Amino acid sequence: MIIWINGAFGSGKTQTAFELHRRIPHSYVYDPENAGYFIRDNVPEEISESDFQDYPVWREMNYTMLNYLNTRYDGILIVPMTIPNAQYFSEIIGRLRHEGVEVHHFTLCASKEVLLKRLRSRGEGSRSWAARQIDRCITGFSNEVFRPYIETDKMSVEDQAVCIASQLGIPLAPDTRGKTRKLYDRIRMQLRHIRF
Repeated sequence: MIIWINGAFGSGKTQTAFELHRRIPHSYVYDPENAGYFIRDNVPEEISESDFQDYPVWREMNYTMLNYLNTRYDGILIVPMTIPNAQYFSEIIGRLRHEGVEVHHFTLCASKEVLLKRLRSRGEGSRSWAARQIDRCITGFSNEVFRPYIETDKMSVEDQAVCIASQLGIPLAPDTRGKTRKLYDRIRMQLRHIRF
């Protein structure tokens, strides 16, 4: 089974993915961005794209890797990745589903104000690349293919994880961490996913 968590930058995809991973035994978080950084670092500047999702090879690589992992790994794969382009969605998620792979997709939604506030909390201003993608994401996610939506303006990361797990009938292990440990884990996760 693959759980794909979509949403604009700042919607909480990565934090929710790792919250699910912590609480679902035998699960693995797969990061499609890694293929993008590999491509970016290995393509001549003359043919480079500003967004690595625009490379057909990025979509092919992630489809192939997820298909491979699904056949070899008997746990749950959790994929946090923003894809607001319906065609790109079809080339990865649609293609996996067509091949018989069980892919459950959710889009985390939040207002622009909340997204900007969350981005600021992780050190990204209103002119950052992620912030400049918000309008494009909101427009793209209006396409029905991106349902179901989870409105997250007033939800914590834990709430989002519980919502996804309950919709899939997946029991979650109890979260026994205290407030300090939760804060530490959240900050550590943010630092691990800063991209330069």
